[in-house]
Amino acid sequence: MAEEAESKQSTMESVIEKISEKIHAHDSSSSSSDSDSDHEKPASPSSVKAKIYRLFGREKPVHHVFGGGKPADVFLWRNKKISAGVLGGATAIWVLFELIEYHLLTLVCHVSILALALLFLWSNIHTFIHKTPPQIPQVHLPEEPFLQIASALTIEFNQALKLLREISSGRNPKKFLMVVAAFWVLSIVGSWCNFLTLFYISFVLLHTVPVLYEKYEDKVDPFAEKAMVEIKKQYAVFDAKVLSKIPKGPLKTKKV
Repeated sequence: MAEEAESKQSTMESVIEKISEKIHAHDSSSSSSDSDSDHEKPASPSSVKAKIYRLFGREKPVHHVFGGGKPADVFLWRNKKISAGVLGGATAIWVLFELIEYHLLTLVCHVSILALALLFLWSNIHTFIHKTPPQIPQVHLPEEPFLQIASALTIEFNQALKLLREISSGRNPKKFLMVVAAFWVLSIVGSWCNFLTLFYISFVLLHTVPVLYEKYEDKVDPFAEKAMVEIKKQYAVFDAKVLSKIPKGPLKTKKV
């Protein structure tokens, strides 16, 4: 009798263990399915960030637009001492040549005379003052940077000539109007000031406008978007009334 009781008790315990294992397996599967369903739920519309309009349709930060190197750091005032030094040097050159009316050839000659005179005197009187003579380094300009600059300028000039040729062919009235408007604005600005002043104004704008835009781009871009929409509307009207009636040049067949 005792053996039968023990066997019944062991079978009951095994049944209870199997039932508990099934319950735990069901709970774990339900929890995993719940977690999977949570992962599969699509993100709410509020969490999806709407695409923001950026000026000129750019998708990269302003720093990457300027190349992301040292010139971009200077233009965007990443190092304030270097940027202030560059802008101060350009201002000094403009004041020297524009306000004081100092000529470039005169300045080069005067600086050369002063430098040669100082080196000549120092080389001759060092024995009397018991100082070491000046070590004048040998300056040798490498050819590679100048060749690279000339090659880059040649490529840019060829691209500009190609663009002007395409515009003069009459196949793109939009580019034609843009180039004519740009030349007209430059002619008006050129009648106000000389080339040096125009170059200095462009240099100052290049060192001030990008950094201000980077700081307030979230406020500037909405106004730019509205302005671009209005410009496109006006251009569509102008295109329908004027440009569409202008006969275009014949399109050349591409050579295989």
